[in-house]
Amino acid sequence: MTESKEQDQLLKRINELAHKNKKEGLTEAETRERTRLRREYLKNFREAMRSNIEMMRIFDNQGNEVTPEKVRKIQRKKGLRDD
Repeated sequence: MTESKEQDQLLKRINELAHKNKKEGLTEAETRERTRLRREYLKNFREAMRSNIEMMRIFDNQGNEVTPEKVRKIQRKKGLRDD
């Protein structure tokens, strides 16, 4: 899965704070920023993963669709399926 520029920037800043924390420690404001950035990064990651899964169709070796019914229902609700 490719990451967006926003995710790349979040990860870069999270890593900067992690390195600073190892070297010299973080201020209270930096600790709050790190926590906020981690939450935002994970939220974005989960949304992207959920979207990818909801768009996916799974087929067996014989070419029969075996997408789980739970995913099919979500796809129907979003108008991604005709059946």
